[in-house]
Amino acid sequence: MPSASRAESVPVLAAAGLACERGERRLFEDLDFELSAGEALLVVGGNGHGKTSLLRILSGLSLPAAGEVRWRGAPIRAVREDYGRALAWLGHADGIKADLTPLENLRFAAALRGRALDDAAAHRALDRVALARCAELPARVLSFGQRRRVALAALTLADARLWILDEPLAGLDAQGVDMVQALLDAHLAGGGLAVVTTHQRLALGVCVPRTLRVGAC
Repeated sequence: MPSASRAESVPVLAAAGLACERGERRLFEDLDFELSAGEALLVVGGNGHGKTSLLRILSGLSLPAAGEVRWRGAPIRAVREDYGRALAWLGHADGIKADLTPLENLRFAAALRGRALDDAAAHRALDRVALARCAELPARVLSFGQRRRVALAALTLADARLWILDEPLAGLDAQGVDMVQALLDAHLAGGGLAVVTTHQRLALGVCVPRTLRVGAC
């Protein structure tokens, strides 16, 4: 059994020698990083250079051409269930059901994770993303940015240690951008981790994100 000091020295999330191919083209190779509690990784690179592909590999949605992703020192394929519970993913598609209200979408997202969600918690989450007045409207009448806020509210309720976010600031106004940065700060301050891609400046108050460049920029 590893000693306590040894266990504490193991990064929470790590990647070693990651490579990704699309068709016959290699998007990136030999990517390495380590993240501990309270740290964020900002993935940067030009369009088509593999940022989203990397996030899909880190989330377990795609397999790398080489290398591996580790969670608490173990390959994620060996701890798939634990890793899945610890992870929350927000991609370009927000996953919001157009015929459901924001409240119903939050309940649906919680049920997918095997969690119960009471109305008070759901209303608090919507209030946190400034959507309380839209709680009972069908999502199809919401703007893109408002639908994005519903997805962010679901993220805060997921009780996930690791957030993997692909362009979370897309479609948000200045107030929305500030809100996302505040949500990330609170998540990291609580010992969470985040891996983020964004074309906009990300200003965090609790830490300076590590930067990982993907592809030839």
